[in-house]
Amino acid sequence: MSEEIIVAGWMDYEPADRDTMLGHLVEVGKRTREEEPGCLDYAMTADPTDDRRIRVFERWVSQQALDEHFTTAHIKDFRAAVTGLTRLGVSMEIFSIGASRSMR
Repeated sequence: MSEEIIVAGWMDYEPADRDTMLGHLVEVGKRTREEEPGCLDYAMTADPTDDRRIRVFERWVSQQALDEHFTTAHIKDFRAAVTGLTRLGVSMEIFSIGASRSMR
């Protein structure tokens, strides 16, 4: 049994580019959730306290599912679409999760 994977962190963009990037991320997230059965969650959100920051949260059934994600046509299209946007910084981590439980 493989471990679930969580990708979490942030990306900073020039304030003038953040909303454009976020729009592209919303589209790629929609396609990822619809087309990739290995994706359990995929959320990119604007940080309400920082006009540069996009918060990242992804959850995958396995490392293999995440690796395959980067080879999809919609990721290639996304990368082409965001060429030219100015990223100022990034901090992303990958977590391997062996077990989880509900907080209920």
